[in-house]
Formats: sequence, structure tokens, C-alpha cells
Amino acid sequence: MADKLQFSLVSPEAELFSGSVDQVDVPGTEGDFGVFADHAPFMAAIRTGAITVFNDGTETQYMIQGGFADVTPDGLTVLAEICILMSDVKADTLAGEITKAEAALEAAEGDASLPAAQHLDGLKQLAESL
Repeated sequence: MADKLQFSLVSPEAELFSGSVDQVDVPGTEGDFGVFADHAPFMAAIRTGAITVFNDGTETQYMIQGGFADVTPDGLTVLAEICILMSDVKADTLAGEITKAEAALEAAEGDASLPAAQHLDGLKQLAESL
């Protein structure tokens, strides 16, 4: 049997997942990345998007907004500002978030425009996947 990755997904409200998995794909602010067992340690900021958890031939997705991913020799821990199981995401709620994000991007100046644009892009990608 192949090595498994120990993965924990935590938001301020609750621990959404903790267990051994095959792979986790994470939307990072500097690009998406996949983590397997025995991955080199690193830390990355997360952008709005979908985290995909692969395990024993199944995929589970979570909508995530903000936070950090920490890869250590013990596994991957994702500390998310907001995290919701994709099957629980409502299209109308997401549409409202897109409207807010468009207004925030329009008002953003200088260095604040990049995270605002990433947030809006992530929301639009999530809406397309519903």
C-alpha cells in the first residue's frame, strides 16, 4: 500500500477534516499545488478556490477563502479563514459574494488590487463548478 498523507482542515468554527489521504490539491496565492505523503516542508498562503482531497479513488472538494497551508514531516495542515464543503455551497450565496468582490476590486488600490482580483477570480471559478 502507498504511503498516505496526514491531512487536517481547520476553520475558526470547526475541524472539517482530519485523516489519512492520498493527495490534497490547494489553491495557493502563488499558484495551485498538490501535496502527497513525504512532501518537502513549506508554508503557503491560500487564495479563494477549491481544495480537493483525493482518497481511495474518491474526490471531496471544499470551498476555501484565505488562510495558510503548512506542510511538515507529519503531514499537511490547512488553517482556513472560511471553509465549506462544496456540496453545501449555494449558487445564490456565491453570486452575492461575487457582487461584493467586484465592488471590492473596483475600490482596491495599489497592492490591495492583486488579492482582490484573486478573490474574485476564485469565486467565479467556484461558481462555474456548481
